[in-house]
Amino acid sequence: MDEMEEGKKKFGEIVKGVDGAVQIVIPTTPSNSLFLISLTKGQNRKFITVSEDDIIDLPHDASILAKVTKTVKDAIAAL
Repeated sequence: MDEMEEGKKKFGEIVKGVDGAVQIVIPTTPSNSLFLISLTKGQNRKFITVSEDDIIDLPHDASILAKVTKTVKDAIAAL
């Protein structure tokens, strides 16, 4: 598994840890070094952007993990 796939898997684990009912769609490739990630719960959808570098470093860097986890929690709370 390459770094990108590892990061995407970790992102999915974060989302499921916050709310298991949320569905995630992560693009296969970034656009302008950003991933536009869709979080959907019921009829509600929220988009968040996460940088390519943050996805790559997510499994290995605690500060990035904390930052992305906060972004995910805020987005899910807004659903």
